Amino acid sequence: MQSSPASLRNSLSRAGELSVEMTRWPSVTESDDEAAFSGRLIEILGQMPYFSARPDQLLALDSHGTPARQNVLALVRGKGRRCLVLAGHFDTVSIANYGSLASLACDPEFLTQALIDELSAKSRSPAEDKALSDLMSGDFLAGRGLLDMKSGLAAGIAALERFAELDEPPGNLLFVATPDEENRSRGMRALRDALPAVAEKFDLDIIGGINLDASGDDGTGEEGRAVYLGSVGKFSPFAFIAGRPTHAGYAFDGISAHLIGAEIMRAMETNSAFCDEAHGELSPAPVCLEARDVRHGYEVTTPAHVWMSFNWLTHRRTPEDMLGEFRSIVAGAMRTALDAQTENAEAFFARQGSGEARRHEGKILLYSELRSTASERGGQAALDRISTLDRSLSNGQDPLSITRQIVAATLAEAGLEGPLVVVGFSTLHYPRVHLDSAGERGTAFERCMMTAAEICAKRHQTSIKAKQFFAGISDMSFFGHRPATEQTQLLAQNTPCAAFVDDAPDGLLSYPVVNIGPWGRDYHQKWERVHMPYAFDVLPDLIHEAALASFAAGD
Repeated sequence: MQSSPASLRNSLSRAGELSVEMTRWPSVTESDDEAAFSGRLIEILGQMPYFSARPDQLLALDSHGTPARQNVLALVRGKGRRCLVLAGHFDTVSIANYGSLASLACDPEFLTQALIDELSAKSRSPAEDKALSDLMSGDFLAGRGLLDMKSGLAAGIAALERFAELDEPPGNLLFVATPDEENRSRGMRALRDALPAVAEKFDLDIIGGINLDASGDDGTGEEGRAVYLGSVGKFSPFAFIAGRPTHAGYAFDGISAHLIGAEIMRAMETNSAFCDEAHGELSPAPVCLEARDVRHGYEVTTPAHVWMSFNWLTHRRTPEDMLGEFRSIVAGAMRTALDAQTENAEAFFARQGSGEARRHEGKILLYSELRSTASERGGQAALDRISTLDRSLSNGQDPLSITRQIVAATLAEAGLEGPLVVVGFSTLHYPRVHLDSAGERGTAFERCMMTAAEICAKRHQTSIKAKQFFAGISDMSFFGHRPATEQTQLLAQNTPCAAFVDDAPDGLLSYPVVNIGPWGRDYHQKWERVHMPYAFDVLPDLIHEAALASFAAGD
């Protein structure tokens, strides 16, 4: 049975104490609590003896927003210039899905008991049975953001404290906590942009980074206890479909945008043929995140426009690969839909004994091509109107809605009619990253990480494996990596909202990065819970050993 809150509190390690304390500070993305979190974290770090004596090595750098969200940086100095960076985010998703338990969502000890009580009193699904069993075992603790990812931050702080207590630290360890990972990774991207100046200020040579984000494991934990050597890439291709509306009683006088959309959906949704493989691991299948017609109010007319946006993860494809392949998929789906409509029309008119079916040809446009057409038709005034709309929407919280509105406005400026489909990218692209891009530096860094993993696995009598790709979207995509210029240009031209383009400056630092974090189950869900023995005991030790191994490799 789950221990009481008081007994649990007394049994927690330093990382456990920090995890619970930070979880009690709500920090939902885009809330004022997110903005306030950095100040609270500075206070916690400032109480460490090391930083109370060296306050100049504790920094808060503005990232974005009003009030300003800030990146928190804490540097423990040691021998030489070589520096390892530990990084994690402190924002969380909403607490809305806790329902009547929302007031307890950020109080792990009481929430865990409340969830046990609630689950014990109801008929349960298999997932709820598993949650109840986990929570009653005493090995799992619930709370919004505890798994994703304040327990990762806590492990990093505990490792930082231990490193600071060494008589002569063998290098420099920089801990960083960032906002906004759950939205647009603006915290990490701001940190990435500022890091060259930070490194110059403190005379640091950054040799690598450890992202501290959490992973999920529905089994024994063997898959969650891992060093991730890379992170999956994310694309969000959209299809904005223009048909030709008609009264519902005269279906064949128009062109069905819904039929075209249905064929695109059938071609794309969970199609495992579009999963790619790298280093022996398969990327997830694409899924549709939004499909809807674009109109307001009821009328007995088929919709002129239908919008679809997909989530397509990759282990190796480039933006050029993705855009070209998606355009080809959409073109094939449109041809199938138009042929089907023609065949149905021919059959209908044959039975009616009058009328004639018309065959239609469709067109596929990249968003960049649509924008060029709008410019040719409306000149600079049209582009100015599109840009004004872009700026007015850019701070909104629904990226798909923002992009949909901009594409609709651009199509109106271009004056084009269907059947056509505009394709491009809906939201921020998260690049695929892997140690393989760092060459020998990446190989050497992997050896250091796995040396630490072997030491800790033996010490704690567990297993810690190497995995190729972190499956969740994370700040790792922007941590230690410089985007390729040609890829950035293609993305910028075909991402309607400028706020969703990663406009990286010149002179960025590049270094190998892995992900080593806690594991648990159901993150972002009501039953979000972290596996305490690993997160609170093994993980801080693993991070500390990874730092020592990194610096030993340079001796």
